[in-house]
Amino acid sequence: MKHVAVLMGGWSSERQVSLWSGNACADALERTGRYKVSRVDVDRDVALTLRALKPDCALNVLHGRPGEDGTIQGMLEILGIPYSHSGVMASSVANQKDIAKTVMKAAGIPVPGGRLVGRMEAARAHVLPPPYVIKPVAEGSSVGVFIVREDQAHPPQELTRDDWTYGEKVLIEPYIAGKELTCAVLGDRALGVIEIVAATKFYDFEAKYAPGGSKHLLPAPVSAEVYEACQRLALAAHNALACRGVTRADFRYDDSKPGLEGLACLEVNTQPGMAATSLVPELAAHEGISFEELVAWMVEDASLDR
Repeated sequence: MKHVAVLMGGWSSERQVSLWSGNACADALERTGRYKVSRVDVDRDVALTLRALKPDCALNVLHGRPGEDGTIQGMLEILGIPYSHSGVMASSVANQKDIAKTVMKAAGIPVPGGRLVGRMEAARAHVLPPPYVIKPVAEGSSVGVFIVREDQAHPPQELTRDDWTYGEKVLIEPYIAGKELTCAVLGDRALGVIEIVAATKFYDFEAKYAPGGSKHLLPAPVSAEVYEACQRLALAAHNALACRGVTRADFRYDDSKPGLEGLACLEVNTQPGMAATSLVPELAAHEGISFEELVAWMVEDASLDR
């Protein structure tokens, strides 16, 4: 029986989301009856914990740093423990939104414009004409994201707070009106496309994780051309960033523009959520893949040198 260490928790701003995801995955593996499962709430002594456990592989269900930026991946390489999801380089590059955008743009994937600036500069005056979006360079789950509307005279002053923990640089991008779309990739295969309709002002943390915070329309009610483009671009982004295992690409689509002109890829998530309200399990189920089968696939896909 294969021994799987399910890595969850950690100390990022997405700790709670990771615990939800990790416990859901551990439960799924136990339901199969095929795996010995150890739940590891990752702390600074995780290497010692894993040395003592001696698992056959690690299912990485961490979100944010250090699980999504190449750090845990490098440690697992050193320990010789096969692991799921993307490797050191892909995780590091995808986690830095500005660098990932550069790589995707070079691969012919449409991305939003914008620029990287210091948070204090972003707080002093509008860097771009409103509306625009301010986002941390290396956070997920919409943590630290602001949408600056046309009627806002000044940028959000939360950027100047002493307890700001999301980095000294922020990414400023033009706001793209329209639909929020997402598409998952499983290995070398793009799954379906979901349109996310948030109950709140935008798809923030509350909309992502609170019951009733958003509606998921699957298949997304867009033209066949746009649907297929999302699938093609999600797979292209996955490959351009050298990702492995499961990823999820997020898009904005301005449907007031002709054809594919309004479609832009925002980012690729190398450690997408696996909680009850998460998107990847829903996309897999739409393809006839149960949650247990999905999690088992990630375990069997685990390897070194990813």
